[in-house]
Amino acid sequence: QSKTSVIYQNLVKSQKAVQASAQDGCRELAGSFEITVIAAPGNTLADLEKMVRSSMDEFEKKGVTDEDLKRFKATYEADLINSLNSVRGKGAQLAAYQTFTGNPNYIKEDLARYAKVTKEDVMRVYNTYIKNKHAVILSVYPKGKPELKAHEDNFTPPVINPNDADHKEYQGLVYHKAVDTFDRSKKPAAGPSLVVKVPELWKENLPNGLKIIGTQSDEIPSVTLQLSIEAGHRLEDKTKAGIAQLLADIMAESTEKYTSEQISDALAKLGSSVDVASGSNEITVTISSLTKNLDATLKLAEEIIFHPKFDKEDFDLVKTQKLQGIANQATQPVTIANNVFSKLLYGDESIMSIPAVGTTATVNSITLDDIKAYYAKNFSPNISSLVVVGDISKEAALKKVEFLKKWKSTNVMLPKDDPKAQIDKTKIYLINKDKAAQSEIRIGYLSMPFDATGDYYKSNLMNYTLGGAFNSRINMNLREDKGWTYGARSGYSGSKYVGPFTASAGVRANATDSSMVEFIKEIGNYENNGITDDELAFTKASIGLGDALKFETPGQKAGFLKRISDFNLPNDFTIQQNTILSNITKGEIDKLAKSKLPLDKMVITVVGDKKLIYDGLSKLGYEIIELDTDGKVLNDKNNQPLYPSDKDKK
Repeated sequence: QSKTSVIYQNLVKSQKAVQASAQDGCRELAGSFEITVIAAPGNTLADLEKMVRSSMDEFEKKGVTDEDLKRFKATYEADLINSLNSVRGKGAQLAAYQTFTGNPNYIKEDLARYAKVTKEDVMRVYNTYIKNKHAVILSVYPKGKPELKAHEDNFTPPVINPNDADHKEYQGLVYHKAVDTFDRSKKPAAGPSLVVKVPELWKENLPNGLKIIGTQSDEIPSVTLQLSIEAGHRLEDKTKAGIAQLLADIMAESTEKYTSEQISDALAKLGSSVDVASGSNEITVTISSLTKNLDATLKLAEEIIFHPKFDKEDFDLVKTQKLQGIANQATQPVTIANNVFSKLLYGDESIMSIPAVGTTATVNSITLDDIKAYYAKNFSPNISSLVVVGDISKEAALKKVEFLKKWKSTNVMLPKDDPKAQIDKTKIYLINKDKAAQSEIRIGYLSMPFDATGDYYKSNLMNYTLGGAFNSRINMNLREDKGWTYGARSGYSGSKYVGPFTASAGVRANATDSSMVEFIKEIGNYENNGITDDELAFTKASIGLGDALKFETPGQKAGFLKRISDFNLPNDFTIQQNTILSNITKGEIDKLAKSKLPLDKMVITVVGDKKLIYDGLSKLGYEIIELDTDGKVLNDKNNQPLYPSDKDKK
């Protein structure tokens, strides 16, 4: 379960596998020890099984070291403490302890129990429950290539009738109905809406341009820091799309002082984590540590952030993994639908028309020198912010992050929000996926950037009834009434940049055209007739009560404070939002529905089996344009671009 583990070293580090891990699902009645491996191209599952078994032999010969135990115990302690950072986490832990021990306050005894585990204990359990035991071996392989599987099938699952008397006897279970102390026929009443008050926060701006915002909370002894650099996908060159994600991945590997294994080992011994991730608008470094281990954790974080090694071997590993991930995603209808939908919304000229992960062509073109250049150019404090949340004061926090003062600005200029694509009328864009049992539907247009109290916020209030809640019109129609989908939804997703309104669902293939009819009907009806009084009352009550649970965990608090910093919001903006929510009228909602749901100027993307769905879609009255999985036009003989440039128009 770490980069120092035998399985990771032998299978992933060697590039024989894309992923490899071991885990134990210990339950009340039985356990299940599982080893999962996803093969890299060129390796059969039979070969990988041999490597797994040889890795188990290696583990047995090596045994468990003091360092292994130290890593595990520190990580367990941190995970247990961090699980208590929400009401839900506290409730789940109290209930579990009460159920299994009879003492809801068993946490100290539990920590002590794990602290007493010895190397001999671990090996005894390995020899008793894992060594030489029978296993279920499952092979998942490409159709038509049975030579890749680990073994020939020798087991056929029995067909069991749950009503069969023998089956009930085999289970040996007796149902004991609980005795209720309350009336289940009466629905519990909701309490009054709560106004979420912004916690006491502090701010500091460093001379190099870095903005810092924080809040102190001593509920659990941990600290979370979130460093955000606005250098994600939007700052990429289109020919090098995916470079920000590759950079994030390689930063999580070795540094100038430490190998990736040493970094992983050191963090595990502290029970800490330093995660680097890249998205559309920024690269984020999230640091989590118990308060007592913060100094040591921040030293490692400083090394990761400012001294990545940019090792050729690390680069080859993460690049190979990224290319294999892209190849896998290219077969998934959900990913195809999302990627093509974005391309249609933003147009070919925008970097946002390309997935943040990149494409096979763009990632193949990226070199290690490209990564270094992107880092040197775009990692700058003048486009960065730091959020500090947890068991630490402002004074202590600023002292511990003094190393950030040495960060020199490169004065990065952020791109302007200038989407070129324009939708003249609603059309259906169809991408064929042979034999797909389900179709993916996306409907929408480029709408608004984020705001906390203006049209964006109010439009999301408006959308709550349409597709924002479980019992919204769209979900109740397609899921609860028709049973065509596991879930249907809609919403606005703006940031500092214009974001889309999207209505989406994965629906049963033979109900694709019918689902489209219902989507269009619900959006059109809401656009024309607006909200009902009952729906408005529910929206106010549901959102008002739900907001109180949005700012519990350190991650939620960090996101909350980051939004204040990013958009320069006043400290009382939640009170302003609550006032808007309480006072918004049916007339205002209806007006927003008319202006923010332009059904005649939306993109409709459908990924599914053309043979099953084309005829039905053609009856809806919209022009159908067929695309390949990359979003290129198939049925346009002249292969004209979807959004011609001014030069093309002339």
